[in-house]
Amino acid sequence: MLFLKFILAMIPIIWLIIALSKLKMPSYKACGIALIITVVLAVTYWKLNIVHTSTAALEGVLNALWPICLVIIAALFTYNLTLKTGAMDSIKKMLAGISDDKRILMLIIGWGFGNFMEGMAGFGTAVAIPASMLAGIGLDPIRAVTACLVVNSTPTAFGSVGVPTTTLGTVSGLELGALSANVALIQAILTFLSPFFMVVICGKGIKALKGVFRITLIASLSFVIPWFAAAWWLGPELPDIIGSICSMLCMIAAIKIFKKDTNKEYSIEIADTEKSNIGFAEGVKAWAPFVLIFVLLTVTSTAVPPIHNAIKGIKSSFLIYTGQGGKPLGFSWVNTPGVIIFIAAICGGLIQKASFAEIFSVFGATLKKYWTTIFTICAVMAVAKIMIYSGMISDIANLLVATTGPFYPFVSPIIGVLGAFVTGSGTSTCVLFGGLQSQTALSLGLNTYWITAANVMGAGIGKMVCPQGLAIGAGAVNAAGSESKILSAVFKYFVVYTLFAGVICLVGALIHI
Repeated sequence: MLFLKFILAMIPIIWLIIALSKLKMPSYKACGIALIITVVLAVTYWKLNIVHTSTAALEGVLNALWPICLVIIAALFTYNLTLKTGAMDSIKKMLAGISDDKRILMLIIGWGFGNFMEGMAGFGTAVAIPASMLAGIGLDPIRAVTACLVVNSTPTAFGSVGVPTTTLGTVSGLELGALSANVALIQAILTFLSPFFMVVICGKGIKALKGVFRITLIASLSFVIPWFAAAWWLGPELPDIIGSICSMLCMIAAIKIFKKDTNKEYSIEIADTEKSNIGFAEGVKAWAPFVLIFVLLTVTSTAVPPIHNAIKGIKSSFLIYTGQGGKPLGFSWVNTPGVIIFIAAICGGLIQKASFAEIFSVFGATLKKYWTTIFTICAVMAVAKIMIYSGMISDIANLLVATTGPFYPFVSPIIGVLGAFVTGSGTSTCVLFGGLQSQTALSLGLNTYWITAANVMGAGIGKMVCPQGLAIGAGAVNAAGSESKILSAVFKYFVVYTLFAGVICLVGALIHI
């Protein structure tokens, strides 16, 4: 019976894998069909009545729209507005002044700035904004998205000012400081390797490291060391932010110190007129939306308690799911990354002399262009909520626990991977499986903090291949419908990371870390 439930519960997931990887189906169609399959299974086999199934789906859709789609549209709107005002041309010139080597630009924007966006906002911004910027300055769009998806797997745990790990601590009942330290420890190796993978992806092979190995090593160490220290001594809120700022500063300094001629194979064709110097005032104006995003997200975060506490109460809660276990769904109307990014983008656009008519025009065009991305994410979240409330997710996890025994530490990250594939969210995965992981560790006599930390490590890895992540990436580089191509490009790195994670967790459990 347990095995039958597992097989049936896996059908929506198996369908998504086949539809995206084999049938090359656009994600919005694949996810729409997955939703229909999930509804049929929930009603007929798991006996979730129509009303409960409908309200579960509605909760998923509303949760997708606010805050997930909100922050994604805000990020894409920010980028599109900088295109409209011409600010992206100035940013391109400034970046060309640092280097015209696409490997180095990938490290600065995809690794440094991408990790910064994950730490500040999360919810897809760390893929959407860096990937769109990289494509905008001439990098291959599919490789840009692939690299951003890969490196975004490790900062997820401390993304959105530490929300996933904080949530994990809440649902598992573990002490947050010790859990944060274990999350950093279990992810340290993969985090260190990530920028090297980024260069390999960008340069189409390991030979691409030649000539930039030293800068890549600096990029890695200058992030990992402060990131690890912050997680160990300060908690989960600031590691990504502190690490990314240190890394970007160190990379730029290293580039200035170790000047070299760019290998023509890896250079971006940029006209001499595009390499002209940009004045300080023009540079500040060009970067204004991104600077404001940093400033506003910082002052509204827990790092500035007076402002954070003043606005955090501006929210509403509604009970959407009417069945057993339903909890009110909260909507934070001001202190949420999407709203903050919109405010920063509009202020930045005004600084760049955009009219309100132009701003609204860009917003409308963004919504029209990315409606398939919005639909995809809504469908995936509806599937996730139905699977959770019907018991499908629990049945999948229970079989994995029952059949793995002493090898459970190897499987523990894979459970996190599964959660992220279904939900597309590190936070939701922690809500979904955090308690299961800690209780299983206790029953098997394993280190509870270590096994629970493996859940959020797996969640970050699962985001590489989740349908909504693929849709975000495709939309960001104006390649909607190419999700299958992105999945094919990222899949081998996903497998490597998943196996690495299982081995790291198993070895750590054996030596009783």
